[in-house]
Amino acid sequence: MDIDTIDMIEEIKRLKREKNAIILAHNYQVPEVQDVADLVGDSFALSQAAARTDSDVIVFCGVHFMAESAKILSPDKTVLLPARDAGCPLADFVWPEALEAKKKEYPNAAVVCYVNSPASVKAISDICCTSSNAVKIVESLDSDEVLFVPDKNLGTYVANKVKGKRIIPWEGYCITHHRISLDDVIKAREMHPDAKILVHPEVSPEIWQYADFIGSTAQIIDYASKSDSKEFIIGTEMGILHKLKKDNPEKTFYLLSKGLVCPNMKKTRLEDVLDSLREMRYEITVPEDIRVRALNALEKMLNVR
Repeated sequence: MDIDTIDMIEEIKRLKREKNAIILAHNYQVPEVQDVADLVGDSFALSQAAARTDSDVIVFCGVHFMAESAKILSPDKTVLLPARDAGCPLADFVWPEALEAKKKEYPNAAVVCYVNSPASVKAISDICCTSSNAVKIVESLDSDEVLFVPDKNLGTYVANKVKGKRIIPWEGYCITHHRISLDDVIKAREMHPDAKILVHPEVSPEIWQYADFIGSTAQIIDYASKSDSKEFIIGTEMGILHKLKKDNPEKTFYLLSKGLVCPNMKKTRLEDVLDSLREMRYEITVPEDIRVRALNALEKMLNVR
């Protein structure tokens, strides 16, 4: 680590204390940003954790919908997104007008909204879900028909797990997870025959049959840490490798595909975190009427036991 980087980290720490801020980093962020963060994890869990603190400022090193979720849960805190243009192509697949039109096509369907969606879409959904609890949320609903937005791969995964309900998946997908091919899996298995394959449910359905475990980033990390196996092929964004290797130095991890890189998650650099704290940029706001309705959908999810 060079002198400039060390100085930058020290200045970030100083400004964090001065402004009573907490720094959150998603598991897919670059290693140096993960290392400077107070908390590293899945997006919604980070927002929940930040809401429980007495911090005045939340610096969310992630993408736009994540910072929105933090604001929904912490309306009295200032929420900053260091990389203003860090968006999410999956979240962009759904918008309020399109969802309202689809709801008219399926008037009896309950709308389940994956948290990887804009606040405005959460606000007109019946309930939210995460990748780790999607099956449980859908199972909890009285409705036999479910409109699942916006990830068709996660929606199809849920449909395969839940019996007796018709799942209507939205035609959206994560471009990073969706690009994994069967050829990638076959080559990885041939190169590392003893390794366990761990994948995110946002991957294409044809990949699931080869997986030893399917789960969220946090669930993948937990599985790898507790497993007796020593080698793992990881089928989610490459940023997760930093924590996996740090937490499990005695184990070996391989990336399932070289294409598992999310450009938006890689936009946040240490310089952005520093500038965000120094200049209090870029603040994320959510209109109060949308925030309240989106919070309702999130709270319904949290009330499912």
